Amino acid sequence: MQITGTAAVVTGAASGLGNATAAALAANGARVYGLDLPSAVEKAPEIDGVTYLEVDVTAPDEVEAAVARAAAGEPLRTVVNCAGIGSAARILGKKGRHDIALYTKVVQVNLIGTFTVLTYAAEQIARTEPDAGGQRGVIINTASVAAFEGQVGQAAYSSSKGGVVGLCLPAARDLAQYGIRVNTIAPGTIETPMLAGVTEEYLEGLSAAVPFPKRLGRPDEYAKLALMLVDHDYINGETVRMDGAIRMPPR
Repeated sequence: MQITGTAAVVTGAASGLGNATAAALAANGARVYGLDLPSAVEKAPEIDGVTYLEVDVTAPDEVEAAVARAAAGEPLRTVVNCAGIGSAARILGKKGRHDIALYTKVVQVNLIGTFTVLTYAAEQIARTEPDAGGQRGVIINTASVAAFEGQVGQAAYSSSKGGVVGLCLPAARDLAQYGIRVNTIAPGTIETPMLAGVTEEYLEGLSAAVPFPKRLGRPDEYAKLALMLVDHDYINGETVRMDGAIRMPPR
């Protein structure tokens, strides 16, 4: 699918996977609208072709307005959902049972936020004229290897990312009649701001666990895969692992 001369929406665009993806789409000729929380947008690097919008993906009215703005000019063709949060809490731990409010928040952001953006974006994409192949757009969601091999303390995170994986195929089937493809990327351990506070020793341990290449993944590699999925018109309803062949142990 052609990117040049079209609009794109990227959530979690102020840093990490989202920022790398927004930059890559803009470099390939898209007009990118990067959605993120106000506190994140304040610190986001300026990128030619990227307009940041202050949006909470758990607020449907904010999502609706942002997607409508993105679709007001060039045809909206690409949406990449990168917004997400993590948590570490056991179902039963030293401080008692898992906080239900924390579980709810993680699922609200990672799964319901993804679904909200997908839904409003699909509505706008469906209004565009299709290309010669009948295609109108592609939506890429972000899961995690934790969807398949959740570790100790990842009950909330794994549940939310497992939901994103489960969403992929029915969403692709639902939206096929509109010429909209839906795919998912499940990254392994990636060098993002979420790892900024850990020690060098801990990072070395994470890298050593990857079969090959023995290093952490990079946000630009996620962006490269996202662009490939945009370009490859016959990949639809698929979850692609990007993890160096790692399979996560219990802890």
